[in-house]
Amino acid sequence: MDTLVSMKVFRQVVEAGSFVAAAERMSMSAAMASKHVAHLEQQLGARLLNRTTRRVAPTEAGREYYERLAQALNELDEAGEAVGAESVVPRGRLRVSSLTAFGLRHVMGAVADYAAGHREVTVDITLSDRVVELIDEGFDVAIRAAPSGLKSSSLIARPLATAHIVLCASPGYLRRHGVPKTVADLAHHSFVQYAGASAQELAPFADGGARPKPGGNLIVNHLEALRVVVLQGGGLSMLGTEVIGDDIAEGRLVPLLVNALPPRELPIYAVYASRRHLSAKVRSFVDFLAQRFADRGLWPGVEAIRAAAAS
Repeated sequence: MDTLVSMKVFRQVVEAGSFVAAAERMSMSAAMASKHVAHLEQQLGARLLNRTTRRVAPTEAGREYYERLAQALNELDEAGEAVGAESVVPRGRLRVSSLTAFGLRHVMGAVADYAAGHREVTVDITLSDRVVELIDEGFDVAIRAAPSGLKSSSLIARPLATAHIVLCASPGYLRRHGVPKTVADLAHHSFVQYAGASAQELAPFADGGARPKPGGNLIVNHLEALRVVVLQGGGLSMLGTEVIGDDIAEGRLVPLLVNALPPRELPIYAVYASRRHLSAKVRSFVDFLAQRFADRGLWPGVEAIRAAAAS
């Protein structure tokens, strides 16, 4: 039995979650797919899959083997496509995950232009603020914001842009409730909280308990929805300029307490699996994004934020 075929069958079983679906992808019977996996398990001397009547899932050893195997098979495919050439023409399906707000405002236009210039690449993009598992979920590139940086040694993170998180409110809200002059004043204001906010993002209101936490009875799980609430005068909130940059520039939102709560950097990265040889589609797409966003004023910088702040 061909071990290389067995490896490919095992990969398909893990990704499809069943022998039947994997067999269809490999143009063979489910029984033959099962034999290939059994052949691989016998060769390795380890059980790779847990089989039940309802589902098939990798064991711990199977998961580790799959991650290494998937990378090796990808590189093998790329080597076959290259056929000794110095580079590979970008082609195939490129799965991308992007932050929703940044994706809507900045990435989708870039994706459209990239797809127009690379007709052999099918870009499959998912907008979500959930942190996806690139390898497990089959994504090639993820666009993420990381206030505290990215620490996984298995991923490469290429900087694309830097936004800033600022406390802000609408002019209408400030006319009704007044402009906070100090952090202590926040105790008298309504704060709209983002459900995905980390402890670090809420730190300006903690400070060992010395700073008052604003009131407020609204928690929102989507940054665009949070923006809408703040624009409509529902309260003040912490938002990134990748979401509200235009609103600050055009006066629809006002930065607050920029000296007491300085705008905090929010780096945005293109993240992809660490590989010795990147596929041409991933390399070309990441290069395209980096060039697209390099030296572009996507949103107001710190000085512009300070200039727009309420006095």
